[in-house]
Amino acid sequence: MTVLPDDGLSLAAEFPDATHEQWQHLVAGVLRKSGKEVSADGAEDALSTALEDGLRARPLYTARDDAPPAGLPGFAPFVRGGRAEGNTAGGWDVRQRHTVADSSSVLADLENGVTSLWLAIGDDTRFPAAALAAALDGVYLDLAAVVLDAGAGTEAAARQLLRLYEEKGVAPEAARGNLGADPLGHEARTGQPCDSAPVAELARLCAGRYPGLRALTVDALPYHEAGGSAAQELGCSLATGVAYLRGLTEAGLSVEEALAQLEFRYAAGADQFLTIAKFRAARRLWARVAEACGAPRSGAQLQHAVTSPVMMTRRDPWVNMLRTTIAALGAGVGGADSVTVLPFDHALGLPDAFARRIARNTSTILVEESHLARVIDPAGGSWYVERLTDELAHAGWEFFQQIERDGGQAAALRSGLVRDRLAETWSARSERLATRREPVTGVSEFPHLAEKPVVREPVPAPPSGGLPRVRRDEAFEALRVRAEAHLAATGARPRVYLAALGPAAAHTARLSFAANLFQAGGVETVTEGTFEESGAREVCLCSSDTVYAEQAAQSARELRAAGAGHVFLAGRPGTCPGVDTYVFAGCDAVAVLGATLDRMGVSR
Repeated sequence: MTVLPDDGLSLAAEFPDATHEQWQHLVAGVLRKSGKEVSADGAEDALSTALEDGLRARPLYTARDDAPPAGLPGFAPFVRGGRAEGNTAGGWDVRQRHTVADSSSVLADLENGVTSLWLAIGDDTRFPAAALAAALDGVYLDLAAVVLDAGAGTEAAARQLLRLYEEKGVAPEAARGNLGADPLGHEARTGQPCDSAPVAELARLCAGRYPGLRALTVDALPYHEAGGSAAQELGCSLATGVAYLRGLTEAGLSVEEALAQLEFRYAAGADQFLTIAKFRAARRLWARVAEACGAPRSGAQLQHAVTSPVMMTRRDPWVNMLRTTIAALGAGVGGADSVTVLPFDHALGLPDAFARRIARNTSTILVEESHLARVIDPAGGSWYVERLTDELAHAGWEFFQQIERDGGQAAALRSGLVRDRLAETWSARSERLATRREPVTGVSEFPHLAEKPVVREPVPAPPSGGLPRVRRDEAFEALRVRAEAHLAATGARPRVYLAALGPAAAHTARLSFAANLFQAGGVETVTEGTFEESGAREVCLCSSDTVYAEQAAQSARELRAAGAGHVFLAGRPGTCPGVDTYVFAGCDAVAVLGATLDRMGVSR
């Protein structure tokens, strides 16, 4: 038996080891004291959090929560990273997106920490393919990787870029990046099938002449932006990648050559652990595909992470800086090779110079000051992360198999399978958002009505006709737009008077709750003076249950006599005379606020 040296820190040496069953018993006791009758065996379920895809986050993970071996970094199944060194050799690739052909912005990014460029090109946008040379004027193309995103115009944009390499004397082996061919992603965005014939030709060209340049991107963002879950995003990316492998091998490329032509793009959200697990699970799943294709050593997935557009808000956009920081952290810890941090004003229009600077500095701080890239797979070994990675991989594989049974990604897009499944997921999530069980800071929680709006130059309309684009803030944003249109037309916001009953200790909590709820819909809340002086026509009673029992009915009658047309009560539904609507934690805030604006004559 090995005897450990006395380090002076054996603080629990005199206490027996606690068992899992003892912990369950203690938790059940605490829950029973709070009014929840659960058995010891059900204690963990009572404290578990439901996630999408049928997954649950439990309150405690131990060595009993085993998962398949994650392997070693750089080796199959690549869960711990596609490269043996991970991101320790200088951090991840900082990739910034450009939607305008502006060489000054491009150079400013490259001179201040950005290491690769993601160019959104289209003849109907502010970045036509013909402007590529001007936009990259002054860029050392043998040092900065270029990734194209040109949709149906991929071939023309790719030829422009390859011609630019030749004109600038860039050696073929020095060219790096991705030509961005993604016909299925384009179809998902627009509903229009895209000719895939040029894709194979570009892939053969890259495989034979440009070893550092890939031809195809498997972009999972269309599925994320349509409201899909993490597992659905993974399943769609796998089905798309498999479809491309089939096409490339049929065109004459070997399996190894075909695998080397793909780069995968995933969204990184503000749920850091889910983001970490998603990137780890994606590598494991793609390694399984490569193994099934007979090329297990070539299954290291190249990953590009983009901070989620769905989570970006138009109200209180400054909070987006915090969201993108957490998302970038999750992507980096999860092992993404490249990370794009969207500017905090992304949802409002074209970012200004300040927003771009904050976006690129986010990665710099995480790498240089927080040292996230100094450790390979820093989340590896965490029972929670390993188990979540395994469960998410199984859920993603299940959805991938459903798509394959439907005939593959193209068939699933055209049959409506993908659209319908994503819509179901978004509908369930919309309910959580409406009831504020999934809060959105600055929007559904802690809104600031007096905030000066951030105004940006509008961006060209994105491609449409295919899958929808959703945002977490959309239902509350529609309410705020209605309320502000009313303000502009009448000079006053829709207004609700909050009637505080009893002492401050009794009413403060529910007064704050009611103010938060109504303001989330752009409704001004008045607490000073009397109801008659407030200018409101609707009122909300705020106090404790004890005070309600004594005063609510009488107060409601008095307020009705004073002209109140609608009476709310902040608390669980009951049978108080004179009360029309109860507002409480978990109520459908969107429905309540929409009905309130309707009664006030606020136009839709």
